[in-house]
Amino acid sequence: MAAEAEQGPGERATLENWMCPPPDGWTYDQVKHAELPFEWELLGGNIVVRGLTVLWHNRVRNQLYCQLKSACREPFDVGIAPYTVIDDHNIPKPDVLVFDESQLDIDTVAQIPGERVALAVEVMSEGSRHADRFSKPALYAEAGIRSYWRIERAEGGLPVVHEFRLHPEGGVYEPSPERPLHTGELITNVPFPVNISLRKLTKA
Repeated sequence: MAAEAEQGPGERATLENWMCPPPDGWTYDQVKHAELPFEWELLGGNIVVRGLTVLWHNRVRNQLYCQLKSACREPFDVGIAPYTVIDDHNIPKPDVLVFDESQLDIDTVAQIPGERVALAVEVMSEGSRHADRFSKPALYAEAGIRSYWRIERAEGGLPVVHEFRLHPEGGVYEPSPERPLHTGELITNVPFPVNISLRKLTKA
């Protein structure tokens, strides 16, 4: 194990060594071809396992994608859990992403550059609570992603949406000045106008 922990920069991540990154952490080039039996993200140079999610999480994510896709307008597009390149050591997979596709070759692009992202959305689950509230929004803010939504499960199973905007000078997220918490309906003009019944997000 000690030998694995001292891997050089040319080492590739494998099923045997993925938990033992090089001293500077894994890079995307080192992990992108790894055959791992789980979904993963690269955060801070560490391969992080994306845990199993319940039906509520997946349904809310998928329905939100459909609603955003219907409301989307040029130059934006919407994706579900795409790899998003922040830097060599940080390749997260937001649950839903709105991005500017105007300069992307959609036939070949495999990862969305962070500078093209307009909105990152995380649907919080028990296993992702800390990441969705702290580490991932900090990473998205550092990358300059202008908007962040965190969706939580309220009493009765209804989703609520916390909407954040990037402070132009502070470089951190702050609650949306118009409506920081959405209950019942998600109504916002950023990154484009949407009016979504949150109750419908839980319906198949």
